[in-house]
Amino acid sequence: MKHTEAWKRKTPNEIKIGLISVSDRASKGVYQDEGIPALQGWLMKAISNPSVFHERLIADEAEVVTETIVELVDDLGCDLVFTTGGTGPSRRDVTPEATLDAGTRRMPGFGEQMRQISLHFVPTAILSRQTAVLREIDGHAALVINLPGQPKAIAETLEGLKDAEGKSLVPGIFAAVPYCIDLIGGPYIETNEAVIRAFRPKSAIKK
Repeated sequence: MKHTEAWKRKTPNEIKIGLISVSDRASKGVYQDEGIPALQGWLMKAISNPSVFHERLIADEAEVVTETIVELVDDLGCDLVFTTGGTGPSRRDVTPEATLDAGTRRMPGFGEQMRQISLHFVPTAILSRQTAVLREIDGHAALVINLPGQPKAIAETLEGLKDAEGKSLVPGIFAAVPYCIDLIGGPYIETNEAVIRAFRPKSAIKK
């Protein structure tokens, strides 16, 4: 597959991020989507790199979710894709299955850690089916992660739990994202440590 103009970066460390909100009602305009604005706001505070965001608001349809992930990675060259919503046990919640269909390798640890974080707040966290995958295509790879739909839960799972002094109690999942992007050949992500500290082995840290 030939890379398109959309794949080009303005700077070597520019990161391309896809944001997908999966909601039947929000996609029909019944209510305003809150997942993408909350997620983008958090990422803009957390990531120091130049960032390009591609947003999609879609219905709870498995084929549409899969096709949207594929579009963001294959056509637009996203390095990182987040979905919000559609990860519960109801019949219309199909995001995890659609994500797995778009992936080439599974990354189950992200879902496991999100449930651990959420269990500190609600026992129903065990009902969440969030997962993550890698999608690899034509020498390019992207990390795709399912997030909850509620803004508060999105921030909690990304950032983790901190004590009153700001010390990390339970690591958020985003702490592992930059090193994962390193390992799959993406840009070197630097973070605002007041929001989230990226963890890398000492040998992987650029000075």
